Amino acid sequence: MTATDSPPAAAAPSPAVRPPGSAGWFTPLLRRLHFFAGLLVGPFILVAAVSGALYAVAPTLEKVMYAHELTAASDAPGVSLAAQIEAARAHLGDGSTPVAVRPAPEAGATTRVMFADETLPESTTRAIFVDPATTEIRGDLPAYGTSGALPLRHWISDLHRSLHLGDAGRWYSELAASWLGIVALAGLGLWIGRFVRSRRGRRDLVRPNRRHTGYRRLSGWHSAVGIWVVLGAVFLSATGITWSTFAGAHVSDLRAAVGEGTPTLTTSLDGAAAGGEHAGHAGHSAAAATGPADSATFDAVLAIAQRINVDSGDVEIKPPAAAGKAWVVQEIHRSFPTEVDAVAIDGSRMQVADRVDFADYPLLAKLSRWGIDLHSGTMFGLANQLVLFALALGIAALVVLGYAMWWRRRPTRGLAAAPARGALGRAPWWGIAAVLVVAIAIGLFLPLVGYTLAAFVVIDVLVGWRARRAAPSGTRGTAAR
Repeated sequence: MTATDSPPAAAAPSPAVRPPGSAGWFTPLLRRLHFFAGLLVGPFILVAAVSGALYAVAPTLEKVMYAHELTAASDAPGVSLAAQIEAARAHLGDGSTPVAVRPAPEAGATTRVMFADETLPESTTRAIFVDPATTEIRGDLPAYGTSGALPLRHWISDLHRSLHLGDAGRWYSELAASWLGIVALAGLGLWIGRFVRSRRGRRDLVRPNRRHTGYRRLSGWHSAVGIWVVLGAVFLSATGITWSTFAGAHVSDLRAAVGEGTPTLTTSLDGAAAGGEHAGHAGHSAAAATGPADSATFDAVLAIAQRINVDSGDVEIKPPAAAGKAWVVQEIHRSFPTEVDAVAIDGSRMQVADRVDFADYPLLAKLSRWGIDLHSGTMFGLANQLVLFALALGIAALVVLGYAMWWRRRPTRGLAAAPARGALGRAPWWGIAAVLVVAIAIGLFLPLVGYTLAAFVVIDVLVGWRARRAAPSGTRGTAAR
């Protein structure tokens, strides 16, 4: 080569070829999971979100709907509980004994005297609303469960929980709650990946062959709403699972196994709880009988409970459920600060048989109580309800936007717009092992996720098999990838 010769032109660099197994696999796998879970479970999440929005504001709707029953004619001092109970019994006219009484929690509110009624559904009582000052009967309504939900709130609650389909209907809400957190976390992972790539100067965040600017706009909205609601969605998923049929039982078993279960008040008067943390205060024998569940005893046991640990206005008094059982006085104040202390009282001796204080709850039991009350919208009143309402609408919007995005991308009016398969096949051995372990663990703890995840895999395999059969012979390798 002479001095005048020019050096040979450098060849244009070719794109780096990654060795097998080193190509990115986790993000595509996450994208495919997010896509298929959102597409197939989206309707369940949408129904749960819309009904959940109603459920969030149900306590306020109840106060408006039943203002007459819940409000006394005056805020004058009330007469004895015995007098109020007798007025409720006279209203029924059949000599029934109440199964629970909830004294007026504040001036201007009514007292609930609740009776068993075989014509009502399970866990439902007939509540008579009594003006504490005048003993006027302000209303007669069915009330459901420990929450005391009246017909409107109970109808909304049952819609959200089971679509009014009974125990079988609860599968839908468990499926929605179980997958909501997974889809939300997968979406968060995809957003973080996009953010990191943008920080590194990557500009290939949007596929160049997307011709519809409408898709990009929908994707932007979907991401923006998702970032705002992701933590709330995970919270609703986790707290909703604790109420579910299958996964909820696993949560209870796990808490019990680590000693973090909710303390139980001992109501038996036969000494079975002797030696417990709060048991054995009265020292009575197995033959001890409860006092009669007459009206005057309600005042007496309430006075004892108020001297022990009941200092909230929201209280429920229950007479003995059977011979040898204690009276129970428990706080039912579910807004902040939480007050759910309880005391069992031997009605024959008017002595404390057992007590449970919220301050003594294990940490997980407290977190469970607070989580349920936040989920129900009772923890911080109207502010809590409005946040939940907005969160539920945000989750519903995510589902709608997700379907709109899929509709925009459908080049063949089918599933061809789905993210490419084969990501797991590109993973290293430890990645495959980690995915399998996590999938099995989640499937065992959340059974409905396990079943539907297996269904997703079957559907994915069938779609891939169909694509390979439909592809021309020269392109089947591409279709398989």
